[in-house]
Amino acid sequence: MSLGMALVLAGCGAGADSADSSTAVEPVSSAPSTSGDANSAGNTEPQETVELTISAAASLTDAMKEIETNYELAHPYIELNFNFGASGALQQQIEQGAPADIFVSAATKNMNALVDENLIASADQKNLLQNSLVAIIPAGSENAVSNEQDLTADSVKTVAIGIPESVPAGTYAKEALTNANLWDQLESKLVQGKDVRQVLQYVETGNADAGFVYKTDALTSDQVKIAFEVDKNSYTPANYPVGIIEGTKHRTEAEQFYVYLQTPEVLDVFAKYGFSVPE
Repeated sequence: MSLGMALVLAGCGAGADSADSSTAVEPVSSAPSTSGDANSAGNTEPQETVELTISAAASLTDAMKEIETNYELAHPYIELNFNFGASGALQQQIEQGAPADIFVSAATKNMNALVDENLIASADQKNLLQNSLVAIIPAGSENAVSNEQDLTADSVKTVAIGIPESVPAGTYAKEALTNANLWDQLESKLVQGKDVRQVLQYVETGNADAGFVYKTDALTSDQVKIAFEVDKNSYTPANYPVGIIEGTKHRTEAEQFYVYLQTPEVLDVFAKYGFSVPE
C-alpha cells in the first residue's frame, strides 16, 4: 500500500510540473515579435549612415528644414544634406556631375531638361507642388503699389527680380511684365538677384522699393508686405516637380524619400508654408 501511494503522488507531481511548464512556455511562443525586435536580434552590427543630397529650389528652404527634422527623427540612419539655390543653377550643377540624389525644381523646364538628357528617368519624376507670384514692398513703405502699372511711378526707384535666365520666379516676373507691356519701361529700374531669397533680402533691407517673389517667400518675413498678387493667367504656372537622379548611389533610400515627399503629412507641411498641391 505504501508503494502504491508513493507511485500515485509521484505521478501527480510529474503532471503538475508538465502543466506548469506548458503554461510558462506557451505565452512566449505565441507572442508576436515586432520587426524591430527581429532586426535588433538578428543585426548586431550598427547600421551605416546614408547621406542623401537634395538639390532644391531656394523657395523651399523653410518647409524643407521642417521636413528634414521630421524625417531624420523617424529614420536615424539617414542624413539629409540640402543644396538650396536657383533651379537653373541646380540644373547646371547636376549636368556637370555634382553629387545629388533628389532634385526639386521651381520650374518644369529645368526638370524636363534633365529628363531629356537622361539624367532623370521620366518615370522617376512628377509634379509635387504649386506656388504663386506676388509683388512685395518693404513693410514700412508708403508707396501705393497695387498693380504692375504702379511700379512705373517715380517714387519706385528699383524693382528686384530673380535673374530670368536661371531663377524661375524671375522668369515668371518677366513674363507677367511683358504681358502687361511694361518690361521695356521698367527694365532700367530692375535689379537682379541670384535666387528668390536674395530678391526678398533686397526688399527687406530697402535696397529695392519693390520685388517679385513667391507668396511662400513673402509669408516668411515680417519686414515686407504683399502689394498685390500677380494674375496667374499672365505667367506660366509655377509648378514644382520632384525627381530621382539617375546616377544616385543610394537608390533605395532616394526612392523612399521621394515617396515620403508625396505623403499627406508632408504635403500638409508644404501647405503650412503657403504651397498648394497642383490639380
